[in-house]
Amino acid sequence: MNNTIFSFTDVTIRDNGVAVLKNISFSIQKGQQWAITGNGSILIEAIAGKKQLLNGTTQKAENPILVTGTTQFKNRSNMGGDFYYQQRFNSADADDALTVTEHLSQQAQTDGYWTTENVLPLLNLGYLANESIIKLSNGETRRLLLAEALLKNPSLLLLDNPLAGLDVQSREAYNTLLEKITASGIQVVLAINATEIPKCITNVAVVEGENITGTFTPDEFSATAKENAISNSNCEKLGHLLQPIPEFEHLIKMRGVNISYGEKQILHNIDWTVKPGERWALLGHNGAGKSTLLSLINADNPQAYANDIELFDRKKGSGESIWDIKKKIGFVSGDLAKFFPTDQTCLQIIESGFHDTMGLFRKPLPNNMLTINLWMEYLGIEAHTGKIFSRADANVKQLCLLARALVKNPPLLILDEPCFGMDAIQKLFFKGIIDHICTHSPLAFIYVSHYTEELPGCINHTLMLEKGRVVQDI
Repeated sequence: MNNTIFSFTDVTIRDNGVAVLKNISFSIQKGQQWAITGNGSILIEAIAGKKQLLNGTTQKAENPILVTGTTQFKNRSNMGGDFYYQQRFNSADADDALTVTEHLSQQAQTDGYWTTENVLPLLNLGYLANESIIKLSNGETRRLLLAEALLKNPSLLLLDNPLAGLDVQSREAYNTLLEKITASGIQVVLAINATEIPKCITNVAVVEGENITGTFTPDEFSATAKENAISNSNCEKLGHLLQPIPEFEHLIKMRGVNISYGEKQILHNIDWTVKPGERWALLGHNGAGKSTLLSLINADNPQAYANDIELFDRKKGSGESIWDIKKKIGFVSGDLAKFFPTDQTCLQIIESGFHDTMGLFRKPLPNNMLTINLWMEYLGIEAHTGKIFSRADANVKQLCLLARALVKNPPLLILDEPCFGMDAIQKLFFKGIIDHICTHSPLAFIYVSHYTEELPGCINHTLMLEKGRVVQDI
């Protein structure tokens, strides 16, 4: 009896015309639940039929469904437009977006165990039934995408980094969900960080470079972190890169800030001051209001003008443009990479940081090249200068975005889940880089993460939100 539900034998996988995994063999047997570490996203997209295959033989899975962390939601006015980065903070755009109930009602459903009646309570979506989908938090969006997939009752469910960006409570709840999903007869394959493998997993595959380098049982598998010492040569490069930072009395000063969308209040009476050189952790559960708070600082939210907010010693609405604000802020987020043009190189994406644009739309400036090259060397990504950014793996993308944020020498750095999708080794490297820079620079930053082990050691202040209110400010 053949128990194989999917297999690759000596298959090469291409991404945008480039071979990224070569001559790999991989199979899934009935009853197996797989975790794929390393560059697992490419492999599960190939299993889902989303990548070009060369050579070898393939036994396709029946009814596989892929769930990624991003999607293009439909809206009422054109039923299929792209959402732009700031859209979630604009009330008019929220009015045009579908609600959770409307979105799910438009999804194709397949007969089987999973129905709207049991999916909504299981994924805790009932209270969000009438919420605009672009107002959902990271965790809420992931639950909605999972609900959409379950209603198709797939035989094989492929999940791309499902825990990335979720707080501790949400990660625990998601692991419980996975146990219930697998108990219903659905098999799962997860591209996931090596330190986050759920209990329901029966097999682990490791993807490194262009190959699958090993397969293990969970008991056999252990994540090992390589040392990523920052060399003396990197210290010398950093000395050339760091320039004097403009002086301000306050970088951020908020007094009694309130933000609402319709009848739903997101932030309640927020008082917060950030001074030069301070390093803040911004903490809170999914939906606590962190992204909305950051949008007020980063000139992405028009409601900032209706509140008492000073940025860089100037009151909001006193004549400064959004570009005056953005040029003083370096910004990295977990989902920022998806908003850049898909045909630009890593170098172009980094140079766009000088202009605060989502991509480079002018001729490169020779004077910027030295700074860009030094940052790429310092971050260990100089080999990717001419590589297409959209084809790079998550480790390279996030380091490119960090370089993009730093090239203009800003007084404030905002890091919103900056290690999204990175492997355990590169997360340690990223953390070490931030600590190293702050040892040699008066740079201030705000760091958002649900993983306390990712927080740099140089953090000296914490602001914690709960349901839009400050519950800790130290």
